[in-house]
Amino acid sequence: MSRLWTVLAVACLAAAAAGSGCANTDPTRAYTTRSQYRQGIQTVAVPMWKRAAGEFRRDIEIRLTESLLKRIEAETPYKVVDKARADTLLTGTLLSVKQHVLSFDPRSGQAREIQARFLVEFTWKDLRTGKILVEQKKFPVTAEYVPERPLGQDFFTVSEDALNKLAGRIVEQLTEPW
Repeated sequence: MSRLWTVLAVACLAAAAAGSGCANTDPTRAYTTRSQYRQGIQTVAVPMWKRAAGEFRRDIEIRLTESLLKRIEAETPYKVVDKARADTLLTGTLLSVKQHVLSFDPRSGQAREIQARFLVEFTWKDLRTGKILVEQKKFPVTAEYVPERPLGQDFFTVSEDALNKLAGRIVEQLTEPW
């Protein structure tokens, strides 16, 4: 008899759980298993990004472009191709790289922790229709680091981390708008 009650209790709980799910039955307004990336786009061209006139860090735009190419290929369904064969075009400019001291060593007055702030602008355009899919102005990313003395990081190391983080945030923008 107790087995029957257990089965009935489990059945009632299952029915209650099924009935108390998401009240919204519209699949576009609830959870979905559909791809988060835009349908109908298969390829993207990513020419070398530019560097603003006042930014003099050597090869930083090359490193950012390389990071973007790797992220797009690894994390999206899009294939990176040359512009002549591409459905879309992702272009951008590295506007600035600024460093700000976050804290000082009270004994020496030297910087203890520094923040590097990267600012870019970019446009993702559908080459078939001419429609701008994404446009971002003054898109920031920051990274913190401890200067070299005596044990720490140099700017190249932190900039590599920041560029990878920036590429990841840019690739996130290539999804369907919510």
